[in-house]
Amino acid sequence: MSRHVAIVTDSTAYLPQRTMERHGITAVPLTVVLGGEALEEGTEISTRSLAQALQKRRPVTTSRPSPRLFAETYRKIAESGATAIVSLHLSAELSGTYDAAVLAAREAPVPVRVVDTGMIAMALGFCALSAAEAAETGGTVDDAVSAAEKRADATSAFFYVDTLEYLRRGGRIGAAQALLGSALAVKPLLQLDGGRIDLLEKVRTASRAIARLEELVADRAGSAPVDIAVHHLAAHERASALADRLRARVPGMADLHVSEVGAVIGAHTGPGLLGVVVSPR
Repeated sequence: MSRHVAIVTDSTAYLPQRTMERHGITAVPLTVVLGGEALEEGTEISTRSLAQALQKRRPVTTSRPSPRLFAETYRKIAESGATAIVSLHLSAELSGTYDAAVLAAREAPVPVRVVDTGMIAMALGFCALSAAEAAETGGTVDDAVSAAEKRADATSAFFYVDTLEYLRRGGRIGAAQALLGSALAVKPLLQLDGGRIDLLEKVRTASRAIARLEELVADRAGSAPVDIAVHHLAAHERASALADRLRARVPGMADLHVSEVGAVIGAHTGPGLLGVVVSPR
């Protein structure tokens, strides 16, 4: 095999399997703990099972991949012929995944550059794609990292959730913000800012919140070439309808991905989530 830079990410990137195979991207799974049983995201727990568990208020927690799992992944990739690895992960503000990858990289048989993208979901996925495209054209580790960081800097992510309760339970948003939302019976809009999930706006009804989400995305996308991902949890009809409206409103639309989030994000947002990632090319 020729010399090459391999790209690793984690399961919260939610890249389509065909896309990962086409670009040679490897995703290391995070873990969801449901009813005391640890399950790998993407292979051992379905989003339907997760949504049902959350609706029944069963305890659901998440955990990072172990450094050992990262070490095994890096070793296998090196054995396949890679001479260097770029390992791109969800925000270190939201997970210890980055730290686990850093620990494993120290013992890897080839150089590994670990990057905290500050992103999550397809905001992370688009970063991994940009890095893979740079590597495919003969780019160095620095080229792949630069491509990912440039994509991250340009990417925005907005989220609608029916309630802040799940984010509060997981410590992903402040208790005061969650209580405020509950007390006022508002529907929250959130954004990814500095690697954290922050409350952006409070809207009175779900329909108005989703309309405002559409407006925010259209304004952010402008008319330049842009990739968009619409995510949801147990809200397929809402997501499909939003995607159709965005097709009509965003003139520079290049690729549009519509997908249900995996169990890790779903555990912290709850059923009804709508998320939109806007990533200029």
